[in-house]
Amino acid sequence: MNAPEPRPVLPLAARLPGRESTVVAVGDVRFGAEKVVLIGGPCAVEDRDLMLAIARTVAGAGGAMLRGGAWKPRTSPYDFQGLGAEGLEMLVAARRATGLPVVTEVLDPRDVATVAESADMLQIGSRSVQNFPLLREAGASGRPVLLKRGMMTTLDEWLNAAEYVLAAGGNDLVLCERGIRTFESALRNTLDVGAIAVLKERTHLPVIVDPSHAAGVAKHVTALARAAVAAGADGLLVETHTDSAAALSDAAQALSPEAFAALADECRAVARAVGRDL
Repeated sequence: MNAPEPRPVLPLAARLPGRESTVVAVGDVRFGAEKVVLIGGPCAVEDRDLMLAIARTVAGAGGAMLRGGAWKPRTSPYDFQGLGAEGLEMLVAARRATGLPVVTEVLDPRDVATVAESADMLQIGSRSVQNFPLLREAGASGRPVLLKRGMMTTLDEWLNAAEYVLAAGGNDLVLCERGIRTFESALRNTLDVGAIAVLKERTHLPVIVDPSHAAGVAKHVTALARAAVAAGADGLLVETHTDSAAALSDAAQALSPEAFAALADECRAVARAVGRDL
């Protein structure tokens, strides 16, 4: 009797022969299609009027989705941790005013259902990439999931994390490269542009890039964003703030409205050069 065929290590995430690339829909937004998706917003939700102003900035620049952290994982327990449920309500209000679908991070498996009731997409942040109970809950939530790479996570570890989400039923999954920790300290993290090409070969899932956390400083964000689009990224996750100097989280890397609009224009030109749009 012949031995059974070995089961693929990543039966759900791997690009197996004949498997077409997955397109993930979040409302009318489609990750992995011809158009590069631009997501913008503040690191953290801070104030209702401010959130509305930033959302209008994102929409005015051609952004397709709104980001903002209601719950914030911070290195220090004394830093701003987000507004929680109140911040989630502010994101919903901004969506109502602009029509932009909302993606926000969930930190605790116990909060997944609450966040999924309001957000259009759940983000699993870099610090949570191997929080397996959270991955399972997010996968079972019925919402699309944005899975960030951990700051010291290999591609194999990252794809196995994706497998947890997929195995729990979360078929709509987008991967987000956000830079990894290396010996180089010139920028906050080292953007692994090559990971985009490798993932396109190894998985059928859409891949986007967060140039803000990779750069750590606003003046270098646009250059990394252009590189990501040129390398084949399906989207960009960019931090912008109407008063970045006063931002309560990641102020140094937040783009002004003018800089965000310029990034959109420059990346749109790059997208067209490689046969896409933004």
